[in-house]
Amino acid sequence: METLTERQKLILSLVVHDYTKTAKPVGSKRLVEKFRLDFSPATVRNELAALTEMNFLRQPHTSAGRVPTEKGYRYFVGTLMQTQELSEENRRMIEHQFFQTQQEQGIDGWMKLAASILAVQSKAISVVSAPMPVRNGLKHVAVIGITGKQILLVLVLDGGQMQQRFITLDEQTSQNELTVIANEINQRYKGMTTEQIRKESQIEKSRDPLMELILKNVLNAMYETDAMKAGEVYTDGISNVLAEPEFSESEDARRALKILEERPALQSFLSRTTWDQKIGGVQVLIGGEGLLANLRNCSMVLARYGLPDTLTGTVGVIGPMRMPYSRNIPTVRFIAGLLSDLVSESLG
Repeated sequence: METLTERQKLILSLVVHDYTKTAKPVGSKRLVEKFRLDFSPATVRNELAALTEMNFLRQPHTSAGRVPTEKGYRYFVGTLMQTQELSEENRRMIEHQFFQTQQEQGIDGWMKLAASILAVQSKAISVVSAPMPVRNGLKHVAVIGITGKQILLVLVLDGGQMQQRFITLDEQTSQNELTVIANEINQRYKGMTTEQIRKESQIEKSRDPLMELILKNVLNAMYETDAMKAGEVYTDGISNVLAEPEFSESEDARRALKILEERPALQSFLSRTTWDQKIGGVQVLIGGEGLLANLRNCSMVLARYGLPDTLTGTVGVIGPMRMPYSRNIPTVRFIAGLLSDLVSESLG
């Protein structure tokens, strides 16, 4: 990524802050007057042009000001942003609400409350998946040559589930070689969960393309089985997004709402996106960065909560790319921490 000068960093940061609040393109004169900058509008205009040339900003119309691009938002979140921690008063209020719900309603109440609080705090759509047991481990893999270049992968998990899938290779391979690969996978990864196998395989990166292909299919098959067990997803705050200028009476809003209605797809996406994240770690997905196609004009802030290798779920918010990341990131992290504490307490 290009290296920005300190002045360019400042101007990009100010454009993001102003556009987040107003949803209107930001011009040089406004920046100088609103933020009392020490340099002239002409200087700011030149820097805006440079940032546009580098694709950190874009100009909707020839005579309009600038707005951040996906690249601009990513640079801001990764380099320039200073998070705004929740106030002590806000933290105590939220903790009190969770304490009351814990006493009265249990896990269903926690999920609904977490979704409600996140929607209010973020002014976006909240998503909270119920905690589910961590994935089944690998029990046995068999790889069988069928005809020509086609092979059959048979996968058995500790929980008793079995997956079969056909794979077409680039060239014909002997059954002996396929058996050697299957034995190696069983020896290395037996008893491991999907996440553990993924992490271990990244460390022990095989140089054998066939081994990598088969292991990739093993992981995909295990993930599909895991995704079927994704917990129920609770949402709140849809009206928050519909009220935003980017989504009012637009196709973008309808696409976003459609994916929220397709719960299996949303459950699978949340599980796939956060399964290799540390408990409490926050992941920010901006624009088309790994998102579902229907959410390509949105951003997500997600965190995994629960107990490692025991019981986990996902909590986060969905909103326009213009969302206030500096506020939403610590809010999601705080709620994830509370839910982790509740899961820990519930398991004694």
